[in-house]
Amino acid sequence: MERRKTGGLSASGSVTPTAVFRYKQRHPLNAIFEPTSVAVIGATEKPGSVGRTVLWNLISNPFGGTVFPVNPKRASVLGVKAYPKLSALPQPVDLAIIATPAATVPALIAECVEAGVAGAVILSAGFKEIGEAGAEMERQIQERARQGNLRIIGPNCLGVMNPLANLNATFASTMARPGNVGFISQSGALCTAVLDWSLEAQVGFSAFVSIGSMVDVGWGDLIDYLGSDPQTTSIIIYLETIGDARAFLSAAREVARAKPIIVLKAGRTQAAAQAAASHTGALTGSYDVFDAACRRSGVLTVNRIADLFYMAEVLAKQPHPRGPRLTIVTNAGGPGVLATDALLSAGGELAELSAQTRSELDQILPTHWSHNNPVDILGDADPARYAKTLEIAARNPDSDGLLIVLTPQAMTDPTLTAEQMRGYATSTGKPILASWMGGAEVSNGRLLLNRAGIPTFPYPDTATRVFHSMWRYVSNLRSIYETPLPSLEAGSGGPDRAKAAKIIESAYQAGRTLLTEVESKRLLAAYGLPTVETWVATNEDEAVTRAEAIGYPVVLKLYSETITHKTDVGGVQLRLKDAEAVRTAYRAIVEAVREKAGSEHFQGVTVQPLVSLDGYELILGSSLDPQFGPVLLFGSGGQLVEVYRDSALGLPPLTTTLARRLMEQTRVFTALQGIRGRASVDLAALERLLVNFSYLVAEQPRIKEIDVNPLLASAERLLALDARVVLHPPEIKDAEIPKPAIRPYPQRYVQPWHLHDGTPVMLRPIRPEDEPLMVKLHETLSERTVYFRWLHLLGLNQRIAHERLVGICFIDYDREMALVADYQDPQTGEHAILGVGRLIKAHSGNEAEFAVLVADPFQRKGLGTELLRRLIQIGRDEHLERLRGDILAENLGMQEVCRKLGFRLQYSVEDQVMQAELAL
Repeated sequence: MERRKTGGLSASGSVTPTAVFRYKQRHPLNAIFEPTSVAVIGATEKPGSVGRTVLWNLISNPFGGTVFPVNPKRASVLGVKAYPKLSALPQPVDLAIIATPAATVPALIAECVEAGVAGAVILSAGFKEIGEAGAEMERQIQERARQGNLRIIGPNCLGVMNPLANLNATFASTMARPGNVGFISQSGALCTAVLDWSLEAQVGFSAFVSIGSMVDVGWGDLIDYLGSDPQTTSIIIYLETIGDARAFLSAAREVARAKPIIVLKAGRTQAAAQAAASHTGALTGSYDVFDAACRRSGVLTVNRIADLFYMAEVLAKQPHPRGPRLTIVTNAGGPGVLATDALLSAGGELAELSAQTRSELDQILPTHWSHNNPVDILGDADPARYAKTLEIAARNPDSDGLLIVLTPQAMTDPTLTAEQMRGYATSTGKPILASWMGGAEVSNGRLLLNRAGIPTFPYPDTATRVFHSMWRYVSNLRSIYETPLPSLEAGSGGPDRAKAAKIIESAYQAGRTLLTEVESKRLLAAYGLPTVETWVATNEDEAVTRAEAIGYPVVLKLYSETITHKTDVGGVQLRLKDAEAVRTAYRAIVEAVREKAGSEHFQGVTVQPLVSLDGYELILGSSLDPQFGPVLLFGSGGQLVEVYRDSALGLPPLTTTLARRLMEQTRVFTALQGIRGRASVDLAALERLLVNFSYLVAEQPRIKEIDVNPLLASAERLLALDARVVLHPPEIKDAEIPKPAIRPYPQRYVQPWHLHDGTPVMLRPIRPEDEPLMVKLHETLSERTVYFRWLHLLGLNQRIAHERLVGICFIDYDREMALVADYQDPQTGEHAILGVGRLIKAHSGNEAEFAVLVADPFQRKGLGTELLRRLIQIGRDEHLERLRGDILAENLGMQEVCRKLGFRLQYSVEDQVMQAELAL
């Protein structure tokens, strides 16, 4: 996938946009996938050995490079001159393949670094999978590799293939076919099985990678590499452990917008470690979290090995559906019914036939056709009937895709029917799938369809499952990048972060990691979540005083710094209508706690107004996943929350769009929209509440768990009736706390500033909801500014297209940073973006591209210089080594700004631009 191109400083007169910065560095993984020379360390002639097999694979599949066996005991291996060690080779090598005992590998890695080797594949086993001794060897490998620029795949892997370059650096018995699918597997055994299957199924690969234990190169590195590879159209992954979750999701979020990523994860039924006291933890399993993370990054998860390849094929060959509605055309009723069952069970929908469609079908089909979807065109259907039916059904406006089912009957010609179908492969603009049911009789028809780009399946239920997965993929991407409403930050009252931090610190000062109910509600309130009025009383008289101030009826709850769930110890008394009832309830709580937990756990009661539960009890929570960090939960709440288990998971931070998609995954969402005469809950307000809660979770890392249960939702209000917050123990350092898998909004870079003319602006990182403001910014740009920014005139409609602005506003703060100058008109209160400064980190090398753009009316007022100055500081904060950018030769003003800020400039004859570089 091509890197997004950015521009530079824009101003009238002498200061104009820079041209595009071009990453010219060779990708480090090219040394592994496109080597010009390879050393096989451990090459041997021992039959059946790994060293012999990998050497034979390299020399029997010429890849255009040189192969050097390394074996201190032999003068030659398989007829090829051998060398005793790397330093004895007659030339440097790009790639070293290591097939020696594990204990020898750390020293060999040190030799690779000394010899300037750029890539290594460690086939050897016997590392962390055998225990601490193996893990220690992996640490030594990492330490020695860091001393150079060596990238490593493995250990304990099958190796890598680049079939397009004819490179087979594995000990597999055969070479994969060339194609456009990038395959990455954590299991070497599965690699060999898939390879064997792919040869029979004629599936080809652009890369075939066994990733092993990921001592260095991980999922994120390989997704980045294959994402930038023009020969790879889709990426399929078999995954057992995630490793660096943030790197995986960052790479996947960037690549999935351009290329499908399909993942099969092993260990679906293995539950994550549970937080015993947490409702949220009890509802969160490891695969559930993984699936939520994939949805958030646009990755499609599947449950079957075959589906990995089915989805790679259909997403590459067929148009993507615009909705979930499928039209089924069949010449037999039974398969149509089975396909319908499978579709509806998966969550898909049958398309409704419009009146026009029915009328047109009536004119070409026999009287007894089904007159409904599935469209049963009867067993005597000839090829022409199939073709005409498909053409009419494709025009149905309520259909998003078509499945053509054929069963071989006496009057059926599977081959000629397939021939008729070929012309509709992509012409309808809707995905077309086929199920030619049978064996040898339909094989030629299947072959014709597959060659034409119409995927075929042996059974129609498989085809409907694949269609629904196509829609899931499209729907996930659409929801991720749908422009959200303005966030809490954009309003006048943002979160009180200082107050939240003070509440947490006060608990630590008191030696506690469990916040009291009062503290928990105050923490929620600091982030704008509505809570019920709550007062603490430490004796009967105080409880009565508080109750009378609030007004009857009231609720008394145990106030304890140690007890998690109050109802478990009889710590809740409801519907108290007078002072005597309050006194009785107070004494009852004291006695119940004394008997069930001990008097030392009683510190008083809280007094709250009795809130009518005329609404829906929801749960909103967060717990910690060891790989993905904080995970959000939303669903049906109340005392039976674990029984109903109606919940959905998401990763913080959320936008309003993502909050809505999270709610839509639950059954209770249907009720929230209003049923049986009830008015709908204010869903927009509930979205904002979820967004605010996600900010709290993402920005306060000392929080380990939160349960807001119940969160009362009705047409009139949203109200947190109870809350429970657990903190990480104080001895756990911030660096030891699992980070959010998606980097939160970088609040540290939000700072006020003034233009030279005194205009106040807020310099802050860009947000997804800034898309409308970016449209307005582009509307202010002159043709000259546009020309110098993009090196040609780019039309406004192109510049403000949603698909383009997605990449501008929906950024991954781990991979890039964009600062906007946000101006708020004091008269109207409306916001405008006056300029943008951006850093995009290189996938290889610790450096970044910089760019700055300023709206024409606000140029030459110091904004461009200030944005660039802050980008430099961000680069230092992010531990980058250098910034780079290109400037048009005639852009003397920008050159002056760069020189003033310490950049070194050099003219490139090849690109006809000034190249600016700053070492950080």
